[in-house]
Amino acid sequence: MSQPVMTQPQQLFVSSLEADWASGICDCCDDKKQCCFAFWCCPCFACRTTKQFGQCLCLPLLDVFGCVHPITMSIRVSLRQRYGIKGNLCTDCLCSTFCLPCVWCQMATEMKKQKLPTMFSDIISQ
Repeated sequence: MSQPVMTQPQQLFVSSLEADWASGICDCCDDKKQCCFAFWCCPCFACRTTKQFGQCLCLPLLDVFGCVHPITMSIRVSLRQRYGIKGNLCTDCLCSTFCLPCVWCQMATEMKKQKLPTMFSDIISQ
């Protein structure tokens, strides 16, 4: 038996004006709890943040296979484009390669400040 859809997909807002990130790449210590979680268990933090962004929970685990982190970079680019944040692919690549926990904190902070709507609701099992 299939479950009914509880919420309808939301329209994505893409701004034509470019804004700055809500926090800088080195502002991860502003939220100490989030910073410690990202620093000590970055894969878990990245998976949780990715799920909040509406993507597959385990997607960031693919980043552990190399020094370049394509999943982190692609989510950063997607989030930047969704909210019309200034930046470019080169900066996204550099940040995603050398400042991994800081990038995930920055993205999580941005989603909190933008109040990113949940893309899919949890299905209540009967």
